[in-house]
Amino acid sequence: MLSREQISANFEAVKKRIADACQRTGRDPSAVTLVAVTKTFGAEAATAAIAAGATNIGENRVQEARDKKPSVDGTARWHLIGHLQSNKAKDAVRLFDVIETIDSVDLARKVANAAVREGKRPEVLLEVNIGREEQKSGADPDSVAGLVKEIAPIEGISLRGLMAIPPHGTPEETRPWFRELRKLRDATGLPELSMGMTEDFEVAIEEGATIVRVGRAIFGARD
Repeated sequence: MLSREQISANFEAVKKRIADACQRTGRDPSAVTLVAVTKTFGAEAATAAIAAGATNIGENRVQEARDKKPSVDGTARWHLIGHLQSNKAKDAVRLFDVIETIDSVDLARKVANAAVREGKRPEVLLEVNIGREEQKSGADPDSVAGLVKEIAPIEGISLRGLMAIPPHGTPEETRPWFRELRKLRDATGLPELSMGMTEDFEVAIEEGATIVRVGRAIFGARD
């Protein structure tokens, strides 16, 4: 793991890159939420990020968050950014403030039912398989309008926007996918658009991202 000082310096560098990307497109940097992704890194890394100013922490797996979160010092909003199995809905509601990977009405209802029982109302995003890749989860782009119409009224959750991981490529190769996702989001009238990671978050911001999920640029290479 990198030192606390290096994580803090990296965090500030990422914030500067976000501000620069916003300036290029006339956006307010405060409109972009930085999620520091701590998957595979220990509680110490999450604690260091929060100490550096991170207010949002991202995890890929429910189990990893369950093991890590009790040892993390400091307060942050926790985002689930990895695939959610329906049998983990209850744990996800207990652990996370934002679930970015809802991909069906059935999963939305399971999360909502668990949330009602827990007395919580997590924010959720609809994950879109923007590149229609067989190996990836997410809703088909053509089904987004219908899914939003069905999920938005469900009691117990707050549908906030769309999320996607585009097909792998250079930042400029991902730009059209980001643009397509923004058009889908705009058609829904929802506010949030979660897209962009270490390799391409600046392009994602230029194309309208309101949430970016950054791990390696803050915490270094994963083993």
